Order: sequence, then structure tokens, then C-alpha cells
Amino acid sequence: MAKRTGGLRFQPAGGARPAQVPVGKKQVLTIERLAHDGRGIAFHEGRTWFVAGALAGEQVEARVLAARSQVVEARVERILAPAPQRRPATCAHAGRCGGCTLQHMPHAEQLELKRRTLAEQLARFADLELDEWAPPLVGPEFGYRRRARLAVRWDAKAGRLEVGFRAAASQAIVGIDDCPVLVQPLQNLLHTLPALLQGLERPQVLGHVELFHGNASAILVRHIKPLAERDLKRLREYCLEHSTQLWLQGEGEPEPDCSGEALGYRLQRWSLELHYRPGDFVQVNAPVNEAMVAQALEWLAPSGTERVLDLFCGLGNFALPLARQAREVVAVEGVAAMVARARRNAEDNGLGNAHFHQADLSKPLAEASWAAGGFPAVLLDPPRDGALEVVRQMGALQAERIVYVSCNPATLARDAAELAEQGYRLRRAGILDMFPQTAHVEAMALFERRPAAR
Repeated sequence: MAKRTGGLRFQPAGGARPAQVPVGKKQVLTIERLAHDGRGIAFHEGRTWFVAGALAGEQVEARVLAARSQVVEARVERILAPAPQRRPATCAHAGRCGGCTLQHMPHAEQLELKRRTLAEQLARFADLELDEWAPPLVGPEFGYRRRARLAVRWDAKAGRLEVGFRAAASQAIVGIDDCPVLVQPLQNLLHTLPALLQGLERPQVLGHVELFHGNASAILVRHIKPLAERDLKRLREYCLEHSTQLWLQGEGEPEPDCSGEALGYRLQRWSLELHYRPGDFVQVNAPVNEAMVAQALEWLAPSGTERVLDLFCGLGNFALPLARQAREVVAVEGVAAMVARARRNAEDNGLGNAHFHQADLSKPLAEASWAAGGFPAVLLDPPRDGALEVVRQMGALQAERIVYVSCNPATLARDAAELAEQGYRLRRAGILDMFPQTAHVEAMALFERRPAAR
């Protein structure tokens, strides 16, 4: 065993390490450009600073949040020389709440940041350039979120319940009773719901609270211990007064307080209504979701004689509109409960040509009985991890056209490189502005198989 050195420390060959930047330190910086997440990038004394709330070209005073090696994370404390394009934030909580990080940036600049992020990822990871950039799909800048999760925490020392959203770069809770990115019915609930929760007899048993809006508004109360009977009565009265469904979740799955109540949303262009339960994945932005589905169908262009494969199909958000246009839709999802709800949605909408299957989408698919015969058109809408194992099988599935909907440009670029190796060409791509006021990038890409060389 090596002998201890008695506390001696050896400096690296380059000499003494520079002193670490302390948390809380303030520093004047000039912002040179923006990172993919919308933070400003500055360079000072050999370190790279990422500054939340800054714009390119600005001089700011920044406060250090964290530092490691040559990277410092900070946030704006004061704007010393603002950029011409800076705009005042709409929300009074901007800069403290961690939800909307780009309210100081004009919407057109937000869209360009997202497009540039997608282009840089495609070039960096896939060495690909587009044949065509599609215009961004946009909806309202504010008033778009149809679901939200409220953080709640019992502060035993203060004897009160904290209710709000998580703070930026912190687990602290910012008390909020107004959120301009929520749809109006949920904004109305948020004005009064925190006070109701704080006034309960046993607020300590609350885990979290979620808000939903579609064909109805709903509140899900997650509780870690049974609710007091008087508290349950108050929640019921509140929901009755606000024409809102009450859902409860203890150890099991969420259940409606009144049996028979259901949540759903409508895809107006196709006269479809999809039902879901709290906990199911549903796109938060209804106008952009509908535009996204329409664009996917336009790009994929299935004929009435073709079979279409929809992978990671969820509730049938794409599969059901596709079934209005294609001869047959085969839709595959890994979660059994979602497959069951998708089947029910197809039945409720009278669609007999949409067939749903459960499968592990990290495993080979070509040998599955539903894959026999192949598919000229394939739609993918995977989670953030992407769909690498799936795209490796596109050739075996005989796909000619692929529409890939992504919530992560990095994994989209990685998977695009794999498709290019298989002989697919990236024909078109564009961003989907599903989350205005944030740097979150959703995108859609169309791949087509290159003709075989003669």
C-alpha cells in the first residue's frame, strides 16, 4: 500500500491553480454571444462565464451561482449597457422563477436562437445541411400552457405551506399566484388555489399539485398521507365553484373524485377527441400541437393505399389523424396503459384502421407480426433520448419516407447521422415553438430514401 504523504499536495505542471471563483461574487462582464440554452457567454481571466438573463453585446453585472474549473455559472444582477433588442419581461417573477428564461428576448430572436441551435447540432453531430428550412410553427407567445405542476413544501419552522414554481438554479419555491404562460382558465385557478392549499388543516400531507385544461379544467392533488375529511370537503367545494374536476392520487394511480369524469382534448381539423389521464404525456401547447400534426401529415403525405407506422405513438396524437388519410396505421408504444387508451380513443372516434401494439422499441422490430410487409411511411416521436435503435431498423422496415419529431436537437442530429449512413437524405426540417419564452427546442425533420444507384 502506498504511504500517505502527510498532507503534501503537488501542483500540476502548469503551476499553481487559480483561485476558485466564490459563489455570490459579482463581476462586470461583456457578453459576446449566446449559448444554446439562451444564456450569455462571456470570457474573463481565462474562464468561460454562462450568464442567465443576458443578451449578446450587453455589459452586465453578474452574480456567481456555481463555479468549477474554468466554467462559471452566473445570473444577471444589473444591466449596465443593454442590447437594443432587450425588452421588459411580461411576468413579475421573471429571473426568479425557473420556468421562462427568455422573456427579455423578442420572440423573433427566440425563434432564431432555436433554429440556429438545431442547425449547429445537425452540422456538428451529423455533418448535414438541409435541402430546405421550413418556417417555424408558432402559436401565442403567452397563454399557451394547458398543464402545469405546482411545487408544494411544508415549512415546519415557519408553520406554512410554500406553493409555486421552482426557482431558477435552485430547489427553492417561488410563491406565484399569476403565470402569464398558462391558458386563461388555469390562470384563473392560480389566482386563488395557493391560498386554498395554504389554508388546509393538514397541508403537510400534500406532495404536489397539477393543473390541466382541455375539454375541462382539472386539479390533481398528490398526497403522501390521507387527506383530512374537512380538507377534502374544501377541495370539492372549490372545484365545484370553479367548474373544475378534482383528481386525487395517493399510493396508486390518479383517480377522479367523481367517477365517470374524464379529461380530453380536441384535434379540430380532424374532428377527433382524445381522452387521457393525469400522468399521461400530452403536449402542453394546443395550437402548436395541432399545427405540428398537420405539418407531419403534409410532409409524410400518406396515400389512401399505404400503411403507415407510428412509433412512440402515445395516446394516438398522430396515429388518429393519420388514420383519416392512410389505408392503415400501425401504432406502437412501450407503455401498456397508453396503448390501451390509444385503442379506446380510436374506438371512440370510429377509426377501425388504426391498430395499436405494445413493444419494447429498443429491441429489433422487423420480426414482429405487425411489421410484416413493411411501411413506405414512418413517423417517429421519441422521448429526449431519441430513437437510435429504431432508426437503425428503418431499412429493414422498408421505409421510404420518415418524419421525425424531436424534443432534443442533439439526439435528433445523432439519429440523423445514422439515417444518412443508411442512405436517407435530410430533405427538410424546422422548429416547433412548443414552449415560447424558453430555450427548449422541438423540431421536425423529413428524411427520404435516396434512389438506388443503377
